Amino acid sequence: MAISKKIEGFISQSSWIRKMFEDGVRLKGQYGAEKVFDFSLGNPNVAPPTRFKELLVESAADDTPGIHGYMPNAGFPDTRKAVAAHLSRDHSLEMPWNHVIMTCGAGGALNVALKALLDSEDEVIIPSPFFVEYKFYVDNHGGNATIVATHDDFSLNIDAIRNAITDRTKVILINSPNNPTGRVYDEASIRALGSLAEKKSNELGKTIYLIADEPYKDIVYDGIQVPSIFQAYRNSIIATSYSKSISLPGERIGYLAVNPALHDSELILDGMILCNRIIGFVNAPAFMQRVIAKMQGVTVDIEEYRKKRNLLCDGLAACGYSFTVPEGAFYLFPRSPIDDDVEFVRMLQTENILTVPGSGFGKAGHIRIAYCVDDATITNAMKGFDAVMRKFR
Repeated sequence: MAISKKIEGFISQSSWIRKMFEDGVRLKGQYGAEKVFDFSLGNPNVAPPTRFKELLVESAADDTPGIHGYMPNAGFPDTRKAVAAHLSRDHSLEMPWNHVIMTCGAGGALNVALKALLDSEDEVIIPSPFFVEYKFYVDNHGGNATIVATHDDFSLNIDAIRNAITDRTKVILINSPNNPTGRVYDEASIRALGSLAEKKSNELGKTIYLIADEPYKDIVYDGIQVPSIFQAYRNSIIATSYSKSISLPGERIGYLAVNPALHDSELILDGMILCNRIIGFVNAPAFMQRVIAKMQGVTVDIEEYRKKRNLLCDGLAACGYSFTVPEGAFYLFPRSPIDDDVEFVRMLQTENILTVPGSGFGKAGHIRIAYCVDDATITNAMKGFDAVMRKFR
């Protein structure tokens, strides 16, 4: 066998989004791109802010001697200071700049954090549904993922998390706004989670860390705000990126932020900085660090995504689909009218509609629809969405 049995198994577990992408290529070649309605990928389609292009040109013209030399593994100090200043305002606290580590996107940030924190067989609690690669990230560093169900509306089930904590629990990993549901965990839930982690840490005589994966933090609607985990729990860490807020997924730029009050923060930071190097990231892309240092607080036009959300929700509701309206991100997670969500995805595909089964995100009986697409894709897909749902009415 050419590859390890573990990786062969992982390929099958993570194959749905890749399979939908491949099916999309095939269908577009067969029918034409305008007749295929691809909702499979969370690839932002709202253009980056104008300021981004201006800064690209400005940074490219910078010929300061040594500008392309090595940097500290945690990133440029000026960039870290700019991010820390923004976090200080956002979380109403004084964020030291050396508590920020620039990373290769949120995926890089999560791997660096887990590498630094996990011993073999440590457990990471993950509420479901969840981004499928979380389980692989945990496994990368010798840990075990413990999946815990959320409530029917995808809000946090604090009792279920409490029951899942053992003497091996090291991390609770949350994602809000959530991929694939668009749920924003409210302040009461986040504070309850922080209180639970504090109580269990004291009982077990060890620290349980709360990590929040927040690449969608700025993409929220209807006055919703994402609560600060720094205010809710001292032993907390944020992993995030600019992939969604500024539409830069291909640039792989993000950061880790460690709560100023975190226990043994100096040791944790030293460990993460070392892990940033030894995992192989070394440091975040230099060019992008220079650009985003001057873009703190700048985002894409969130109103564009809100309009797409409403267009999709109104259309699917008229067709008879059942769902919880997303409060953030750019995903809808409707219930499948049949238990077999994979089969329902196949039925939609007969109408050239590409979605992803909820079972790929740890929640069977649902489908994920990524609405970061052209409005015409949403509008023109409604005939097919309706035709498939009619079979169950």
